[in-house]
Amino acid sequence: MNPVSMEFLRQQVELSELLLAGRQSMFEPQDLPGRYGRVVKSLDRVLEMMDCPSVLAGGWAVWRHGYHGRLTQDLDVVLPADRIGEFLRVASVSGFSVISSQLGRWPKAIHKDTDIKVDILPEGERPGTKSNPAPTTIPHPSAMGASGPTLKYVRLPALIELKLAAGRGRDEADVIELVRSNPEQVDSIRVHLVNAHADYVIGFDRLVERAAEQDDE
Repeated sequence: MNPVSMEFLRQQVELSELLLAGRQSMFEPQDLPGRYGRVVKSLDRVLEMMDCPSVLAGGWAVWRHGYHGRLTQDLDVVLPADRIGEFLRVASVSGFSVISSQLGRWPKAIHKDTDIKVDILPEGERPGTKSNPAPTTIPHPSAMGASGPTLKYVRLPALIELKLAAGRGRDEADVIELVRSNPEQVDSIRVHLVNAHADYVIGFDRLVERAAEQDDE
């Protein structure tokens, strides 16, 4: 692991301050500040050339939906299964370098101007780990909030589904914070999960209880 530099820490503090100041006005991925906003605009150009829908998931979606202490270095985008090859070809001549991936690994790209990594979440792939794969696959972006050929944030219920499917400790921690930030949406999220898979409902109810315990402390 590379040591954390003072320059990296400075950038993180500056980013944190910008996000804190803009949390009431940065409603779309295109509103993100600095390097991250530039990557989103570059992604939009690729998506527009392809006329392809996509949603932004991962840590930035967690931030957008209310967990304002969440910072991340990468962008996670969900793409339709039948458009990934085309996306990689167009991106490779539109400011991105495609990272060669091992068999079974999901595609990645690097934005040349900012050195920010873009992780691609392919529709139809199964999240989780080898020892604990998710019971469902990643939905089509249009079922998660995509609208037209510009990047949109994934809807909160779909984001919770992705987090439960991933099943890692940090994903569960994100769900707890999202529940604490959006208590009025717990019922609608649960309805969404009922239609996704029973295992997600069980996991979600457990994390809702943990969120309530933290609120009582």
